[in-house]
Amino acid sequence: MLGNLNGWHLLIVLAVILLLFGAAKLPALAKSMGQSARVFRSEMKEMKRDDEVAAPSPEAPRATEAGTASSVTPEKRASNDTPA
Repeated sequence: MLGNLNGWHLLIVLAVILLLFGAAKLPALAKSMGQSARVFRSEMKEMKRDDEVAAPSPEAPRATEAGTASSVTPEKRASNDTPA
């Protein structure tokens, strides 16, 4: 799809962007895009690190005690709704 683009097409696209945003706003736009990319990369690294920490190792023993959260039944709560 983009294989047919050449240098002239790129120049035309850049000229249109310059006309739409103006020369004064382009540095701020580039700075905000760079910051967004940096934040995105750091969040991706953090997600990978969280996945590595959260992944259980096959050698680790599993907890099968009766007091674990999965075997505890939730309490019934009293409703605050009053019939009108």
